[in-house]
Amino acid sequence: MNQREISELRRRWRPEKSTVSRIYGCFVNSAKKIVSDLDESLGAMPQEEAEEYLDLLKKALSGTLGKNLIDIVFSTQQVADSEEHRLLSALRASALKDREARNAFYQKVIDSLDMGDDSYLLLLACDAYDVPRRSRDGETQADASDEVFTYIVCCVCPVKAGRAELGYFPGDNEFHYTVGQAVCPPELGFLFPAFDDRAANIYNALFYSRKPDELHQEFIDAVFHTEPPMSAAEQRESFQEVLSQALEEACSVEVARTVHERLAERIARHKESRDPEPLAVTAKDIGGILRDCGVPQERVDTFKERCDERFGADAALSPVNLIDDKRFELRTAQATVSVDPACSYLVETKVIDGKKYILIPVEEDVEINGLPVRFAEEQ
Repeated sequence: MNQREISELRRRWRPEKSTVSRIYGCFVNSAKKIVSDLDESLGAMPQEEAEEYLDLLKKALSGTLGKNLIDIVFSTQQVADSEEHRLLSALRASALKDREARNAFYQKVIDSLDMGDDSYLLLLACDAYDVPRRSRDGETQADASDEVFTYIVCCVCPVKAGRAELGYFPGDNEFHYTVGQAVCPPELGFLFPAFDDRAANIYNALFYSRKPDELHQEFIDAVFHTEPPMSAAEQRESFQEVLSQALEEACSVEVARTVHERLAERIARHKESRDPEPLAVTAKDIGGILRDCGVPQERVDTFKERCDERFGADAALSPVNLIDDKRFELRTAQATVSVDPACSYLVETKVIDGKKYILIPVEEDVEINGLPVRFAEEQ
């Protein structure tokens, strides 16, 4: 899926556009017991309540592709005959009305998911989208449609105790000191099947994680039974490790800065272009940057070989997972120096009297903890 397709579906979950009629799910306590089963008509509940449910489910379609939103790929064998794909397909085919399939799914999630000591609300909804045809100029034709895209959205929302406070109870006409239970934004969720080329792709699902560094791999393994993808943090750590080990003494400040600058430039151009497809680079692309920095060819070849070993041959990597384009930081055992990435070219390294120094020329005023200071020769 690309960003445009995700945005198209997200708009479906606005109250004024939604055609979702029922919400299903269950409330699970910290002991992994179902406290309450949810099977509610949105039309029968107060508008504010219905909007809250839709908003929670819409959040499972938010975030950055490759970071919060991860592509899950089923093998051909799984699609042909596997318990996990049959269950997801049964939920979708019945528009979640199959109680037996719902209960089987609830139990699978409860048995696998680790939410610590938190209780959680597991939500499910099904939408049938009459996909409007798109003309050559990109405009949608609402009165023309070739396909109905039926899909399910699931999200898992932690339920936490709120602040104890004095509240009024109209039925008793009294005030009581109580602690409420609040439903928090989703921690994880998914969409099945994927909406690729504006049509159903039963070979894929889209997984959501609020924290890119915590993908809840136990959930992925149980529900999809696929090899968990690398989290954004794991990708960055692996990339830095491969770069350092492959380049060794050639991994200088200048090389690190140039790699950061070139990848940041690609990220910026991609944002400006509004290209809905995710941005990706390969080890070969980064190898070209290393050669431009003067890194010996044998080191570049070693880098590519190790990238292929770690990420897979000719793997497409997301630059936003490899660098932080908003930060350029130098760290030693004694100090951490943060520089505006646009000014990273100012950083120099020198060895003076056998000691290593990081130098940053100063052209304007200097402050330490907000206090303006002067250099000795200015005093």
